[in-house]
Amino acid sequence: MVWQKAHSFTVEVYNFSQSFPREELFGLTNQLRRASSSIAANIAEGCGRSSNKELAHFLNISLGSTNEVAYFALLAKDLNYLEPVKFDDLFEQINEIKGMLIALINKVRNKTI
Repeated sequence: MVWQKAHSFTVEVYNFSQSFPREELFGLTNQLRRASSSIAANIAEGCGRSSNKELAHFLNISLGSTNEVAYFALLAKDLNYLEPVKFDDLFEQINEIKGMLIALINKVRNKTI
């Protein structure tokens, strides 16, 4: 479920970041897109590993990427590339994904999955 949310979130990031200024293509646009896609990519990579310890490691990387996305979204809002209402929506989604990741990390560490 968290992978599906992260994937949908990444698609949304790609869609709205198309409206960022052209000069940001290799700057903020690229950073935001890479960080958002890293969330689902690291979940997928961790699921392909052979131990819960490795899975937890990749889930932690995903969690770090959510924090990165949160900062880049804030920066985009402060630079007026992102409407405050859209920022609030994204921030809510980021927090939901974070919560799901934290819960999954705890389950993996406790070996209850």
